[in-house]
Amino acid sequence: MNNRKYHSFFRTCLTLLGAVSLSGCSLALFDSKGTIGVQEGNLILTAIGLMLLVVIPAIVMTVLFGWRYRASNKAATYSPDWSHSYGIEAVVWGGPILIIVVLAMITWKTSHSLDPYKPIESEVKPIQVDVVAMNWKWLFIYPEQGVAAVNELVFPVNTPVSFNITSDSVMNTLSIPQLGGMVYAMAGQRTQLHLVANEPGDYFGQSGNYSGNGFSSMRFTTHVGSEADFEAWVARARAGGSALDFARFKALARPGEPVNHRYPVHPVTYYSNVQPGLFKQIIDQYQYADRPADARAVAAPVENP
Repeated sequence: MNNRKYHSFFRTCLTLLGAVSLSGCSLALFDSKGTIGVQEGNLILTAIGLMLLVVIPAIVMTVLFGWRYRASNKAATYSPDWSHSYGIEAVVWGGPILIIVVLAMITWKTSHSLDPYKPIESEVKPIQVDVVAMNWKWLFIYPEQGVAAVNELVFPVNTPVSFNITSDSVMNTLSIPQLGGMVYAMAGQRTQLHLVANEPGDYFGQSGNYSGNGFSSMRFTTHVGSEADFEAWVARARAGGSALDFARFKALARPGEPVNHRYPVHPVTYYSNVQPGLFKQIIDQYQYADRPADARAVAAPVENP
């Protein structure tokens, strides 16, 4: 087998391997179950469609030009002195410029309408959830209900959720692909995200950021049901969990031991009572880290953000 045949065979094998590998993938971004996710999916499809207006004609013309001006086609026009055409220039530059203008207008509009910090308009009162990224797990605190859970997120259908997000370690990203975009979690800072689920179900959540050996274990399930289902879950958390204060949080934040060089997914854990202002204290421990301990105690009062 010569080199040319070998490379052709190798490329064919890679293509088949890629097709088989991707055959089981779920296009979560295009199977959105929330208002924000649907709008973001439509935005992606619109952008792809506009760009294909240039890509597809370019591919077609490349094939047609190569076929028409092949060496064996003696009927093709040979014009060695031809160098310019205003018509071709208008098409080559005008089309892309028009597409860029349209994309810019769409981007400007959706940058404001899909701003993750913008609350979702609804007649239903939103639920607040404070999110903390740790090595290598997620902590969800419900300050209004006074409970918390590790690697499990629960809220009612058609109810906006207001997320306050931070990290107790390296920078990370909270991602629930079927419900909407993702926002960074950074130590010492609070970012925000607003989502809503329009259909009940269980949705996959994950870390959307490479953050160390255990980042692939930062997976959780988002359970969306009725208001009664949510209240029942809160009751179970209050009945079956322990109290969570800052000392227990720091113990929880320590990464577990890897098994076979991999960090296992942390089991779902409930906390029946959460220290008031815990989320703010988690943030303040980094904001005032360069001050003496007594100064930090005065400068970082414990209260809800």
